[in-house]
Amino acid sequence: MLRLSHNVCIPDEEIQLSAIRAQGAGGQHVNKVSSAIHCRFDINASSLPEYYKTRLLNFSDHRITKEGVIIIKAQNSRSQEQNKEAALLRLQELILTAITPVKRRIASKPKKSAVKKRLDNKTKLSGKKQLRKKPAY
Repeated sequence: MLRLSHNVCIPDEEIQLSAIRAQGAGGQHVNKVSSAIHCRFDINASSLPEYYKTRLLNFSDHRITKEGVIIIKAQNSRSQEQNKEAALLRLQELILTAITPVKRRIASKPKKSAVKKRLDNKTKLSGKKQLRKKPAY
C-alpha cells in the first residue's frame, strides 16, 4: 500500500509492477536477470479522490500518457527490490507534486529610492548627450 497522505493511499492491486531486463552494460549477468522494474498506474481506474485525478490528468509530465496511465521505469540498481522501492517512491513523488497547488505570484513594485536613482541617472546621461551636440547659433 502506497500512502500519499493521512487519509489517501493507493492499494497494491492498482499498481502494476513487472520485472524487465535492464539496459546498458553488465556482462553476462544482464542477459539472465530481469532486475529493472516497469511500474504502471492507471489514473482513471484508481481509487484516488476526484481532485487528485483531475490534477494528475492536467499535470504536464512525460511519464503520464494521453490515456491517463503513469509509466515509470526504474533500473538504477542491480537489485530488483531496490528498483521496486525506487519506482514506488517516484510514483509517490509524482502524485504529490501534481496535487500541490501552485503558489500565486505577488506583483512587486520598485522602491521609491530605486525609481529616483533611475530617473536621476537618465537625466544625467541625457545632459551628457546634450553637451555633445553642436551649439545652435
